[in-house]
Amino acid sequence: MKKSLNNRRNQGLWLRLGGTLLSLVLLVVLLSQQGWGEIADAIRLIPVWRFVLAVGLMLISRIAVCGRWHTLLKSAALEISFKDSVRLTFSGLFATNFLPTTIGGDVVRLVGAVQLKYDVSISAASLIVDRLVGMAGMITALPFGISRLISVKSISDMLSLHYPPVALPLAFLSIDKYLASWREKGVRFFRQVSSAFSGWLKHPRGLIYSFLCTWVHMICWFGAITLLLHGMGESITFWQVAGLWSFVYFITQIPISINGYGLQEVSMALIYSNLGGISYQSSLTIALLLRTLVMLASLPGALYVPGILEARAKQENYTVDDFPEMTPN
Repeated sequence: MKKSLNNRRNQGLWLRLGGTLLSLVLLVVLLSQQGWGEIADAIRLIPVWRFVLAVGLMLISRIAVCGRWHTLLKSAALEISFKDSVRLTFSGLFATNFLPTTIGGDVVRLVGAVQLKYDVSISAASLIVDRLVGMAGMITALPFGISRLISVKSISDMLSLHYPPVALPLAFLSIDKYLASWREKGVRFFRQVSSAFSGWLKHPRGLIYSFLCTWVHMICWFGAITLLLHGMGESITFWQVAGLWSFVYFITQIPISINGYGLQEVSMALIYSNLGGISYQSSLTIALLLRTLVMLASLPGALYVPGILEARAKQENYTVDDFPEMTPN
């Protein structure tokens, strides 16, 4: 049984490694065709104050993510301070962005909670609900991008419009090809979700407040993207940014890339340029800038991760490795 579980984990890891490598290769292809000089020119167009404000919005976004999880923990009658919630959340965010391995952000958060002697079952269940609340928030943003999607005759036309070499590899990454292998994991995850949600359904106020926190996070996230795109002279509304990002978000939830590396940048460049009507130069630039902003905003977690990872080595039983990988946002 243990050997079979390890084999499945190894297969999943190799799939994500291969997907990450392919996504990064595609990103390099796009960057080489666009040219680093033009990317640099686009960045120079953005006034410094826009960069500063975008960093501030991203930090507020991260605090809102902390508040989302903290609200869920408190509503489950777990006595945890907001300071500890911030500590653990930033540790998870740092691990996600700087430790692209099987040690995901949720694992770090869970082990950190165990280390601080918080209830293991509540902590683990809250992580599942936290993910789902974040996903529910993004679902509410989808309608703002639907009108742009309807204007495209077909996804294949969109992919091959300017970069034919990109279309075939992305088609290879189609979710349809992996549905069979995900079925078992999906059933297991559904059972975990049902079990996790049972406690919070008795306290709907916690779910409502956490949903409000995720919208604060989303408003700051979309605002930072809009701010930088306008700085590059692109004409796109806040709500168009929101709708198109929701497409990018759900693409990056497909577990074919470690922490969405490469996949997020490629999908964002293609979606924002072809559906949002902005230039490839700007779409590639914002994709790279967004990754940089997220990494900068997660740096405070570096203060806490070493101690948590040391504890993890002694507490191998406390993991959430069996959960479908999701990029935390």
